[in-house]
Amino acid sequence: MEHARTRKEPARHIGSYRLITRLDPSPSAGGRGGVPAPHRRFVARSTDGERTVLLSVPLPGADPARFATEAEAARHLVGPWIAPVSDLAGPGTSPWYASPYVPSLPLPVALAVHGGPLPETTVRAVCAALAEALAAAHTQGLTHAGVLPSTVLLTADGPRLSCYGAVRAAAPDGIPRTGLPGLDPGALAPEQVTGAHPRQPGDIYGLGAVLSYAATGHTLPERDELSPALRATVSACLARDAANRPTAAELTTALAPPTPHGTVLNAAGPLTPGWLPGRVIAALARQSAELLAAELPPGHSPEPPSRSVADTPRHRT
Repeated sequence: MEHARTRKEPARHIGSYRLITRLDPSPSAGGRGGVPAPHRRFVARSTDGERTVLLSVPLPGADPARFATEAEAARHLVGPWIAPVSDLAGPGTSPWYASPYVPSLPLPVALAVHGGPLPETTVRAVCAALAEALAAAHTQGLTHAGVLPSTVLLTADGPRLSCYGAVRAAAPDGIPRTGLPGLDPGALAPEQVTGAHPRQPGDIYGLGAVLSYAATGHTLPERDELSPALRATVSACLARDAANRPTAAELTTALAPPTPHGTVLNAAGPLTPGWLPGRVIAALARQSAELLAAELPPGHSPEPPSRSVADTPRHRT
């Protein structure tokens, strides 16, 4: 019955929000940033026009009850590098959750915009920020269970980790998680692939896969593809034996040595200028301008979005 309600729900109006556009590339995007995301994510605006959010809903065929459980649990995950849950579907309705919107690109789209792997400065910043986020979660006894390239969003003021609990929501414990929609098999720890309950070392494996993807364009690199400065840290994160992986706390400074302009992350948290490449910054600026222009007056039902923010053509530079 829950699946039936999901199908009948108005396609461009979810909860109290009207959809503006997709965040992730459409299936027909021609491979542009085409790494699967575990949720369908839309930029949406409240019907009163007051708030713009990033709204997540289950993939077609996903278990809505498991999605709703993880969405509710995500409210406990907070921090400067987390996309927080600010609103949830009500009981007995099709599940969704919302986070405050800031211009952002999923990591695979950022690589597509940049034209290939990201600079080492960016990879270091992603490591420091996400390791800090995971360390805070792990200290609270939480496991994110959704650290995948597509769940990392790049914004002008730092990365954001989204899609809390995606691995748990994808399948019950004990069921192999191979071939499931939205999960990148190269980013899943071996114990998660076989159906084990996601635990904190699995987050570290996911972080290693994210760093590898950012630096090389795929989650399981050949040894020589990684620079010497990244190789030891990424390889340790991707250890097949969970006991051999570092902790999140150990990783917060692993790739953040002093630079000519200070550390990648300063004591107050913001990243230093220059951590994002120019084409990614330009894409974020275009996204912001396009969405500011997408006025949705109360009572207006917009046309279905013809493309996602991620599908926007890149200007030549």
